[in-house]
Amino acid sequence: MAYPLGTLAIAFSIATVTGLGWRKSSKSIANGQCLEAASLGYGRIAVRDSVNKSGPIVTFDGREWLEFIKGVKDGRFDAM
Repeated sequence: MAYPLGTLAIAFSIATVTGLGWRKSSKSIANGQCLEAASLGYGRIAVRDSVNKSGPIVTFDGREWLEFIKGVKDGRFDAM
């Protein structure tokens, strides 16, 4: 099922998923405003706050993830 950009597809607690290989951008800096991403398989990506590792996780399908990355690069989230 496709969701418009900005819609939460699925959100759940880190306790729901364990053993994911979380990755953070090599360009991230230590200002506490970073995200980590992990593959869930089947083309789904999980994203969480790198500081609040036990907080909520948002998932994207492949198309949503590409749109999210495009939005980041285009500056759509700079004011947040």
